[in-house]
Amino acid sequence: MTDALLPAVPLPEAERDGVYRAILTRRDTRGEFLPDPVADEVLSRLLIAAHHAPSVGYMQPWSFVVVRDVAVRTKVHDAFVKAHAEAAMMFSEDKRDIYRSLKLEGILDSPVNICVTCDRDRAGPVVIGRTHIPTMDLFSSVCAVENLWLAARAEGLGVGWVSIFDNDTVREALGIPPNILPIAYLCVGKVRGYHSTPELQAAGWRPRLPLDELVHYDHWGEARPDSALSALLREDQRAVAEGRFIDERLP
Repeated sequence: MTDALLPAVPLPEAERDGVYRAILTRRDTRGEFLPDPVADEVLSRLLIAAHHAPSVGYMQPWSFVVVRDVAVRTKVHDAFVKAHAEAAMMFSEDKRDIYRSLKLEGILDSPVNICVTCDRDRAGPVVIGRTHIPTMDLFSSVCAVENLWLAARAEGLGVGWVSIFDNDTVREALGIPPNILPIAYLCVGKVRGYHSTPELQAAGWRPRLPLDELVHYDHWGEARPDSALSALLREDQRAVAEGRFIDERLP
């Protein structure tokens, strides 16, 4: 196998804009799923994108359980319902009603679910890049989730990440071995549309944090609000919020 270097040049403008558009308009989809099936050809492309995520030591720790069977999805949904009721009681009273009003899954509404897992032993006990940060394999698996999510947006599909249930119940429903860790349970399908603003932000749950306040310079806690980069971050975030980032801020 050859290892020729590809040209280090920017993507063509339309392709570059498409990458940013997929990132900025990606949403956690819950209540907008359509019952239309997802073609195997499209599903294959999503999984190809996921499988080409970066991974520590090239260990590729992920596997994918594709779930279409209604009976299996119903078991997972039942686990969600139980955990959802438990979770509601963990929030303060002023947040509890908002929480209960939110639709937080599309397990039965979407035509296909995908469980992304992590095999922490796949590359053996000693892995390049995991010798001092043992959770790097988990982070690698999440990179596969993001790749799949962005590819789905490029295909005009929605993805919803469901995390309100105990992993053991998902493992039991899907027959996942004890040594394999479920990382993400994703609902995937065609959708009526994408929310212009993330649903939790629109519901008043939490705002988008100011990016310039999250960037530190040389040391943690060192802010440079008057720097050129901070000014650009503020303007770019305003452009994103107003829907003009791609048209006005990309050269």
